[in-house]
Amino acid sequence: MAQLPPRPFVPPLLAFAWGILAISSGSILARQALQFASPPVVSAYRLGIAALILAPVALGSARHELSSLQRKDWILAALSGIFLALHFVTWISSLRFTTVASSVILVSTAPLWVALLAPLLLRENVRGCTLAGMVLALAGSTFVGIGESCNWVQGRLSCPPWKGFFGAQALWGDLLALLGGVMAALYLLAGRFLRSRLSLLSYIFVVYGIAALVLLIWVGMARLSLVSYPVRAFGWFVALALIPQLLGHSTFNWALRHVPAALVSVALLGEPIGSTVLAYLFLDEVPRSLELLGGGLILIGLMVASLRRQDNPNG
Repeated sequence: MAQLPPRPFVPPLLAFAWGILAISSGSILARQALQFASPPVVSAYRLGIAALILAPVALGSARHELSSLQRKDWILAALSGIFLALHFVTWISSLRFTTVASSVILVSTAPLWVALLAPLLLRENVRGCTLAGMVLALAGSTFVGIGESCNWVQGRLSCPPWKGFFGAQALWGDLLALLGGVMAALYLLAGRFLRSRLSLLSYIFVVYGIAALVLLIWVGMARLSLVSYPVRAFGWFVALALIPQLLGHSTFNWALRHVPAALVSVALLGEPIGSTVLAYLFLDEVPRSLELLGGGLILIGLMVASLRRQDNPNG
C-alpha cells in the first residue's frame, strides 16, 4: 500500500469542509447569474474565466507537456470539452425549472452513469455492488421526480393527471439535471485516457478552454449577448469561476495527495447536502419528504458504488 505524504499544514477535514462549501455554492451562484443571462452564457463565463485564470500557470509550467499532445489527444480533449459544455448547459438550465436540491442530487449521479456506460464504451466489467448502487440511485431519482409534483394529502399520495404530471416544469428540470449527470459521465469517460497522459493542471486548462470555446460558438450562433448585463451579473460570473469551479474542485484534488481516495469520494457526496442547506438558507427552498427520501437513496447508491470501486481497484 502506497504511503501518504507527510501531514499537511491544513487538516484534510478542514479542507473537506471548505471544499464542500465551495462546490455546494455553485447552484446558488448559478441561480443568481440566471437572473441576468441564459444558461449558455452563464456556462461560457464560468468556464472561460476559469480557463483564463489557469492560462498563465499552465502555459508557463506545462508548455512542453501541452506541445507533446498528438492528434488523438486533441480529439479526446475536444470530446471532453464538448461533453463538459453540455453538462453545464443542461444542469444550469435545470435550475430554472426545479429546486436546487433535486437538481444537484440528480446531476450527482454522474459516477453511476460512468459505471453503466463503461462496459459499452471501454469494455469494463460492472460489479454487483455497482449495479446495486445504480438501482438504489434510479429508485431515488424516481422519488425525487414524483416528490416535486405530488403531495401527501390526508395520509395518501396525491398526484396530478398523467398529462399534467409529465408536462410539469419541475419534472422537465429533473430530466435536464439527470441529462447533466449523463453528460458529466461522458466527459469523464472521454477524458480518462487523456488524463493518464497529462497533469491535472494541463488537463483542466485544455478541457476548460475547449468547453468555453464550444459555448462561445453556441452563444454566437444563438445570437445571445455576452456584454449587455449589469456589473453585478459579471460579479456572479466571476464568483462561479473562482469558488466552485477552481477553489472547490481544486481542494478535493489537493486532498487526494493526503488522504485515501475512498474518503475523498465519500466527502464529495456532501455537495448535494451542502447545496440543499444553502438553498434553504438563501433561497427559502424547503425540500419535500419524497425529495429527501429520493435524495437519501441516491446518496446511499453512490456511496455503495464508490466505496466498492475504491476498495477493489482491480475489479
